[in-house]
Amino acid sequence: MLDSVLKFFADEVNGYLQSRTGVVDEKIILSAIVDENGKYAIKDDSIGMYIINIEEDGALKNQLPESTYVNGQHVVLEPAVRLNIFVMFAANFKHYDQALKYISYILTYFQANRLFLPEKFAAMDKRLERLVVDFQALNYDQLNQIWAYLGAKQLPSVVYRVGILSIQDQAQSDIRPPVHHIKADVGAV
Repeated sequence: MLDSVLKFFADEVNGYLQSRTGVVDEKIILSAIVDENGKYAIKDDSIGMYIINIEEDGALKNQLPESTYVNGQHVVLEPAVRLNIFVMFAANFKHYDQALKYISYILTYFQANRLFLPEKFAAMDKRLERLVVDFQALNYDQLNQIWAYLGAKQLPSVVYRVGILSIQDQAQSDIRPPVHHIKADVGAV
């Protein structure tokens, strides 16, 4: 599910960049920021898209299993986990002004497109109800910690919170026979 969300956003933003710049090369690539040797894993003149954090959305946390009726069976599924992911776009360009230009395009794309629904975006995974994208304003300390954690020198970048992904394993945790009749004994009080 995470891979399809990132692929969807990469394709959408690449289409936007192509329409704005006329450049046919895909600029957004799914990539780690640095490789195992501590060098940038993002190709020159491109923008790496990378998940820097995943968190559970506790506000909408469901504690109870879900029950449904499938093929004459009462099926119980574990509750879905609702997630927010934090996605970084980092621009690795030889010319600093080009990096800033592309980061600006990313900012304008998500300023104009904050809510993503499958009805509006045909390429969106149909298992997703919606995606909401919010800009994350990081202070100097947070930005420094992220880049230190990644093990790289800072590149022009922007971070967005994408919520809410709902992930649920479709494996049945329990199958029960259907209820055919209810017996009630109401006694006199």
